[in-house]
Amino acid sequence: MSNNAATDDNAAPTPDPGAAEPAAITEPPQFERAMEELEALVDRLEGEDLTLEESLLVFERGIGLTRACQQALDAAEQRVRILTEQSETAAPEPFGDKPSE
Repeated sequence: MSNNAATDDNAAPTPDPGAAEPAAITEPPQFERAMEELEALVDRLEGEDLTLEESLLVFERGIGLTRACQQALDAAEQRVRILTEQSETAAPEPFGDKPSE
């Protein structure tokens, strides 16, 4: 029997000590998988007749995924800021080939 609550409709979710706080999402495919799992969890909460305990476990997993995704988005936003920030000491450089004189 699977412990994956998002894909096994007949199995009750079992507590997973690390489920509420997933590992940091560092790669785009991990972020996409986390978002897909979040969508599946929302569908499960809205569509299935879960017990209170099952609902709480699914909700707890969703909160953990949401936090991990938010951290990944914050890190990506910071990277964009660093890449686009204009340095006061940097001189502008032409892009591409130099024009011929």
